Amino acid sequence: MDDGGWPELSYPEWRETAATLQLWTQIVGKIRLALTPWLNHGWHVPLYVSARGLTTSPIPIGRDILEIEFDFIAHRLLVRTSRGDERMLPLRPQSVAAFYADLLNALSDIGIKVSINEMPNEVQNPIRFSEDHQHASYDPDAAHRFWRMLMQADRVFKLFRSGFLGKVSPVHFFWGSFDLAVTRFSGREALPHPGGVPGLPDAVTREAYSHEVSSAGFWPGGDAYPHAAFYSYAYPEPPGFRDAAVPAGAEFDHNLGEFILRYDVLRQGPDPDAMLLDFLTSTYAAAADAGRWDRSALECDFGAPARVRSV
Repeated sequence: MDDGGWPELSYPEWRETAATLQLWTQIVGKIRLALTPWLNHGWHVPLYVSARGLTTSPIPIGRDILEIEFDFIAHRLLVRTSRGDERMLPLRPQSVAAFYADLLNALSDIGIKVSINEMPNEVQNPIRFSEDHQHASYDPDAAHRFWRMLMQADRVFKLFRSGFLGKVSPVHFFWGSFDLAVTRFSGREALPHPGGVPGLPDAVTREAYSHEVSSAGFWPGGDAYPHAAFYSYAYPEPPGFRDAAVPAGAEFDHNLGEFILRYDVLRQGPDPDAMLLDFLTSTYAAAADAGRWDRSALECDFGAPARVRSV
């Protein structure tokens, strides 16, 4: 890498791989969803950045554990259990239907029967997994660089997360929207969300946004916005939020309804880590100030290794 860890990856150049990989992650994520008790705000469904890719983390199967991991170094999908079972599927150009069948067969082979909703979420023109022979691309180099992007964002998000005493989500990867996110909560309930999010049941949306939030994340791009970008939004959006001052290079996108910092702007800057942390901090402050959060009770200094937080 010649980028200090922040790799270049143009969305148009890996568009087909991104579309296929999003659907593969949805299959794995839905397996976790089907086997895991519901946790507030859907926190039981995401994947997590790992040392080799993306993992489900432990999934309960009776009195044992299942874990499924995308390995973007060796380009394989690993299926492992606490019983000692292990299966491996190569990550290579193959259809969503083939990936779906191979994974369910691998699970069945080790005695795990699971049924998932085959319709993808939050994608245009969804096709049932078992019938999708259209999406079949996999560029190993692009997948590896995508994971490297997530890895860099993950570590800065985790530092940002350490500066909050209130309720805050893990840093997690949502396979529906295909983004890495971290969310801070004011502690107050929000009015019921109106729903209407394409490809997402209203009950899920309302549960996810049951309380006031300031949420930030990283998205690798899509057809509607073909640029990798960091984002930050508030729900419900308080008056004055979108007019707040933010660091140079960031702006409020009125079409998306959130602050945006393009990834290519960040990686070309002299200190991407500092620029991202400034973006996260300033946009959170915009939400907290406009929403009149009790910041003195909710915030603390960022954490440091091996140093106890001062109280």
